[in-house]
Amino acid sequence: MMSRVLLLFPFLIGMIAAQNPAFHSETNLVLVPTLIEDQNGRPIYGLQAKDFGIEDDGVAQSLQLDEKVESEPVSVVVAIQCGRRAEYEFSRIKGLAAMLDPLMSSGAQVAIVEFDSHVELKRDFTANSDEISLELQKLQRGDGGAAILDAVYFSENLLNKVPAERQRVLLLISETRDHGSVWARRLNQVVSLAGSSNTSMYALSFSPSRSSVLDTLRGNNTDEMHKGPDLLTAHPVKSNGGDELMMGVQALRKNSPKAIAEMTGGEYKSFTTRDGFETHILEFTNHLHSRYLLTFEPRDPHPGAHLIRVTLKKPAVGKVLARGSYWSLGRKQ
Repeated sequence: MMSRVLLLFPFLIGMIAAQNPAFHSETNLVLVPTLIEDQNGRPIYGLQAKDFGIEDDGVAQSLQLDEKVESEPVSVVVAIQCGRRAEYEFSRIKGLAAMLDPLMSSGAQVAIVEFDSHVELKRDFTANSDEISLELQKLQRGDGGAAILDAVYFSENLLNKVPAERQRVLLLISETRDHGSVWARRLNQVVSLAGSSNTSMYALSFSPSRSSVLDTLRGNNTDEMHKGPDLLTAHPVKSNGGDELMMGVQALRKNSPKAIAEMTGGEYKSFTTRDGFETHILEFTNHLHSRYLLTFEPRDPHPGAHLIRVTLKKPAVGKVLARGSYWSLGRKQ
């Protein structure tokens, strides 16, 4: 499924990017943050530029490896779902503040975004871990929505305002399906952002139905307050782009965080327990400075969607996680 989504992504942004010109890059330099994992999901270190290959629309490119990325400061937006059944996950994620503290002690700045059917900035970027801890302690039950696309769009725009020398990271904690975003608008905007942003995304998702079963077994499931209608069904996406576009749309509808993570070369995990959540957060913090920053100047920067393929000269070395596309305005004058 991942390869199909990546192949469809340039088609998606090619179909809709003309509606969102603000997100197109005006430079010919393309940044490709890349994570290499071994068979156990652990980062592989020590690779050099000569170990990588990059293709732009199937054409091999000359690449460079930025050696400074490990020391660059990090800006992280933590976007947390509070609507629908997310309240039942609060006990599983309550260790988040303590697990972010070492990250902030090393110079990272963090912002907190919460969302249900609406998106709200609860705490703007700060390096004060006490402020982040206090905000996370105040998490409260939201309404019956989970506007994931709205939250990603909002968070990406926050990150686009931070200085260019900072690494930009989105940590999304949500269920898998969007409930409440205005799809006809947000699908276009989020896909365009994913194609042009240098943000790395780490998505941690829970399953409301699975959590409900587990909570029932534990005696914690006391009501059905968050059932409500599936707003994706109530407001279906209309498309004139053919079956390929609808396949990409359906991938986003079935599991929005996973589809966006795959499009941007990010990471996707799911959790059902507090231990599982904390294990994945440790992976997240460990991986922040584990990505190789590859850059290249396209040999043929024609306007429109470009498909990127990052490879290893020795394929057996590890698994490659990197963005699959970008949008170009053409040759810079």
